[in-house]
Amino acid sequence: MAITAAMVKELREKTGAGMMDCKKALNETEGNMEKAMEYLREKGIANADKKAGRIAAEGVVESYIHGGGRIGVLVEVNCETDFVAKTDEFKSFVKDVAMQIAAMNPQYVRRDEVPGDEVEKERQILRQQALQEGKPEAIVDKMVEGRLTKHFKDICLMDQVFVKDGEKTIEQMVKEQIARIGENISIRRFVRYELGEGLEKREDNFVEEVMSQVNKG
Repeated sequence: MAITAAMVKELREKTGAGMMDCKKALNETEGNMEKAMEYLREKGIANADKKAGRIAAEGVVESYIHGGGRIGVLVEVNCETDFVAKTDEFKSFVKDVAMQIAAMNPQYVRRDEVPGDEVEKERQILRQQALQEGKPEAIVDKMVEGRLTKHFKDICLMDQVFVKDGEKTIEQMVKEQIARIGENISIRRFVRYELGEGLEKREDNFVEEVMSQVNKG
């Protein structure tokens, strides 16, 4: 199939990829736009993995206040250059990360930050639960590891599903952003404050509240 300039232009507008990359993707997929988009996405994520080891010392500290001051988040996200840090795209990405933290209340950025004794304690609790459920000893350990993975998705930001797109995790979102801007990005640290935290109070669905604010915007 002949690849036209219009097809290349359309793919570039949909993905933000360079003209030559778009042309190559269309050639590789015989002009199939959907397959070309998938090709670029996979190529971008592969390149993002290669950039992960590069030093990212620039960036921003972003704040997000939700519910009239009921929840506050500060998050530091790093990139490689001050130029990228000042772009609207990067700032919007960091704002989304702060919103995720407000909504989902992670305890850590990534799995390797979880203390080993905490992981082992959780593993033992899950093991006892599985045994009490009458699960065969032979499959208990496999079940425990599966449930432990689910636990990481609750407490680790990078493992969580993005509240604005249930089809991807925060880690995938970071990799896609790296692919778009061509620089390494690292979510370094965050703090989250909740009004009355530790005091007895009613339970609220903060995910729904945060998303309602997004939809209003």
